[in-house]
Amino acid sequence: MDYLISEGYPSAAQKFASEANIHPTSGVNSIQERIEVREAIHSGDIQNAIERINELNPLLLERDHSLHFALLRCQLVEMIRKCPLHSDDPEPAINFAEKELAPRAPTNPQFLHELECTMTLLIYEHDKLPSDLATMLEPAFRKDLAQRVNEALLKEQGERTKAKLFDLVRLRAWSEHKAREAKKDIPEHLSLGLERMPTGRGKEPMHSNGEGEAMVA
Repeated sequence: MDYLISEGYPSAAQKFASEANIHPTSGVNSIQERIEVREAIHSGDIQNAIERINELNPLLLERDHSLHFALLRCQLVEMIRKCPLHSDDPEPAINFAEKELAPRAPTNPQFLHELECTMTLLIYEHDKLPSDLATMLEPAFRKDLAQRVNEALLKEQGERTKAKLFDLVRLRAWSEHKAREAKKDIPEHLSLGLERMPTGRGKEPMHSNGEGEAMVA
């Protein structure tokens, strides 16, 4: 259940709770809200994401200065993305940087470094960026930020930021590695036991994708 909640599978979480005859935790009710935040970040609508985060938890960004700066920085990146080189369009991005990020940058050397790197985007054509700068315009930049936001919201809600399933898989891999190091007699391939099991009572097996509503791929 905690995997479905933390990774954002609302339909699967509800179905699992129903079939297992357990009461959904409070985290189930927040999945859709977190999905909406995720989708706003993935689409580059960072202002909308910030507003939704503040609706969910008004104190989160006040307390987590690093996350707040990361969101504002991503918002600046999106503004720069929309303006071509050698035009008057960069002015809104520059004004935003001066108003929202510059006052925060001196409080943390990492903030200052990240702001300087972001402003460098204004110097290059976007298709000629050095590789270390080009990453800011790639989908992974938004995706990583969305994951950080999701984990922060889960932490504030008292939910696990990572599902127990991940820990169990890591523990199993470590145990298998140690057993092979010790020359134990174990099969070459060990099943995870995730093969489809008969459900009985004429029920269809529950699909793990929750109708494709995962928060993070």
